[in-house]
Amino acid sequence: MKSLMKIPNMKTSQDINRIKQAIATNEGIIACEINKEKGEVNVVYDDFLIDLDKIIESIEDFGYTVI
Repeated sequence: MKSLMKIPNMKTSQDINRIKQAIATNEGIIACEINKEKGEVNVVYDDFLIDLDKIIESIEDFGYTVI
């Protein structure tokens, strides 16, 4: 499964690293691509192991807003 998320409060390289860390802590993540300029995160994941709500929750736990 592939999903695109908007994270408007992602501004710095530190933000990117924290978001990568938040996503990577989940089992079932296959790939993650972050575009800081657009404030977008593309995630490819195995929907048998994890759902999008869990990925969003893990990002929001780090203090980011996901649209």
